[in-house]
Amino acid sequence: MFDISWTEFLLIGIVALVVIGPKELPGVLRTLGQYTRKVRGMAAEFQNQFQEAMREAEMADLKKSVDDLAHDIKSYDPLKSAREDVEALGKDLNKDFDKKPLDLLRPDEPSNAAEPPQVEPPQVEPVVAEAAGVEPVIAGPSPPAPEPAGQPPASEPAVTTAPESTERTG
Repeated sequence: MFDISWTEFLLIGIVALVVIGPKELPGVLRTLGQYTRKVRGMAAEFQNQFQEAMREAEMADLKKSVDDLAHDIKSYDPLKSAREDVEALGKDLNKDFDKKPLDLLRPDEPSNAAEPPQVEPPQVEPVVAEAAGVEPVIAGPSPPAPEPAGQPPASEPAVTTAPESTERTG
């Protein structure tokens, strides 16, 4: 602490021996040691209090950061980002559904038509059956066939008798 060499301590000791005297020198050195111990104790106590204040300040900072983390964890919603993604996807799908079919086919070209053009079915030319010698066939339900006379109608079951069989025994 102080820059005092051993020769200076020797000089101070000789002056103290001459001034104080050999009889009272041990009592003075004991008192000087007690004061030195008290000063060192106070310095150590001051240092401990300073370190404790530093620890408390660090603890306060640590407590604040832990409280901030706890607040962040309490306010954290893991489904929030997933919900936002799904909502964004829904909005995109709604936009796609609102588009006209022509907009989907040609997104680069602006559509001037309010509605898509109507497509007419292709015209089928009738086959000239008479030229081929065949009767034309009309599509649709076929007319009922005429029933022969004397026969019961087709909707009623016909009752028939089986011819008698001749057996040969032999």
